[in-house]
Amino acid sequence: MKKNIVIVGGGHNGLVVAAYLAKAGHEVTVLEKRSVVGGCASSDTTTFPGFTISTAAYLNSLFLPEIVEDLSLRQHGYEVFPRDPSSFTPLPDGRFLMLGPDMAFNQSEIAKFSLKDVKAYPWYEKKLSGVAKWMAGLMTMTPPNFFTKVWLPKTLRNWVRLFQVLWYARKLFPLKIFTLLRLIFSDPVKYLDSWFESDVLKATLLTDALIGATKLSGYVLLHHVMGESGGARGVWAYQKGGMGGIANALKSVALSYGAHICCNAEVIEIGTESLFMDKLLVKFKQGDDKPCSMFADVVVSNLDVKNTLSKIRERERKKDRLMKSNEAIDYSSASMKINLVLSGLPDFQACPGTVPGPQHRGTIHIAPSVEYILRALRELADGRFSSLPMLELTIPSVLDPTLAPKGMQVMNVFTQFFPYGETFNKYAYWEYHVLPLLRSYITNIDNIICDVQIFTPNDLESEFGLSGGNLFHGALSLGKLFSLRPARGIADYRTPISGLYLCGASTHPGGGVTGAPGYNAAREILEDIGKSD
Repeated sequence: MKKNIVIVGGGHNGLVVAAYLAKAGHEVTVLEKRSVVGGCASSDTTTFPGFTISTAAYLNSLFLPEIVEDLSLRQHGYEVFPRDPSSFTPLPDGRFLMLGPDMAFNQSEIAKFSLKDVKAYPWYEKKLSGVAKWMAGLMTMTPPNFFTKVWLPKTLRNWVRLFQVLWYARKLFPLKIFTLLRLIFSDPVKYLDSWFESDVLKATLLTDALIGATKLSGYVLLHHVMGESGGARGVWAYQKGGMGGIANALKSVALSYGAHICCNAEVIEIGTESLFMDKLLVKFKQGDDKPCSMFADVVVSNLDVKNTLSKIRERERKKDRLMKSNEAIDYSSASMKINLVLSGLPDFQACPGTVPGPQHRGTIHIAPSVEYILRALRELADGRFSSLPMLELTIPSVLDPTLAPKGMQVMNVFTQFFPYGETFNKYAYWEYHVLPLLRSYITNIDNIICDVQIFTPNDLESEFGLSGGNLFHGALSLGKLFSLRPARGIADYRTPISGLYLCGASTHPGGGVTGAPGYNAAREILEDIGKSD
């Protein structure tokens, strides 16, 4: 039987759910607060006319290939541009390290710093990619739910899921288990020290253990090398049309199956107190108009747990269970996004040239040493912004010329660490800390900057609905993974409130532009309601 389904939030996971449920024949409506869909995976074409800016998420590697194939996204404009090389780390002394998908090239680059590391690097990559491949398989599995007081599955369905996980675990050979445990439970600095002696190589690899996080995490490092949307495992790519290219393709698919997508529609209440007790009541407003209401058989929230709770008007104890779950989620963040419009390409002191070259194609790491990164972390731990922040620069217009007018460029700067709630003026931070740092590596930076857009963690919260500005909808800590995400007992995308589901990054497998929470949630919802006739 056809169901009326409302998706709260048109982020990429919400759009994934919308597309799958509409494809199954259900009546689907997406309500999105912003003027564009995609959430963090959206493109801005209005702030700088003529330019397309990926405002929050910058790169694609983790988005599930299964979704691309199931929904025929390539026919709706989905396209990625793999980067080679993928990484460029300039040093203050004029040297640099580049890394990419070609192992021979990588070894020739590493040889500039350590012959010992030349031999170790292929083994490191092999071990890491083997574990990452296994972990990637878990991304599309629904975690088994356990009783909240004892570690036993709650239902027969959860027993089945537990045995599926155990059966899958048999593929993890003892050596991989050892590698996985070392990664998850050890300090990533010590882990890299056990492999390499070159400081610049370790610093470059260490950045993956910190992106979007406020503490060093071996799991976060592993999380960032799981994907293969960039053409191979661990390779990150630029999305055609900016990151909004993913959202626009998903929107196009959902519309083709009959879904309704309403932007500038903010959901203000989700409740069960109506004449139709078997349905959920969704109230929303569009602009200055009076609030509207609609009934739904199913409501799917793409918001994080905290924001979902703020919408619920459920007076039963079931809401209290969600509230307790939310209390245990760490929403701390210190990631700042800076988007630049340039009149030309950066001229790097370590690798000169303003004609598109290998130094412009990949991620440029301004993090020359492990101590440099650790110092930035110590300042954050003291409650201060990093005076010498860790920067990751990307220039997607080098591979996708549609993003900027001819001769112009767009550059994204992922900046860590600027704490949530920091009262220091963001433009002063840019002028006195980030820009001088860029000047020390880029000789022409003052001449090519045309305009700047800055999102602090507070801005990310207000603009994209990220509680605390946290890009993952809650930290990817050991206590918040798999059956513990967002909490034990509600890890299968279902909430204690009948008909209400979660599909955002608060759920397994967490943040990043993966589409996996939406993919998994859609499967569970269809299992509950079935396909329409």
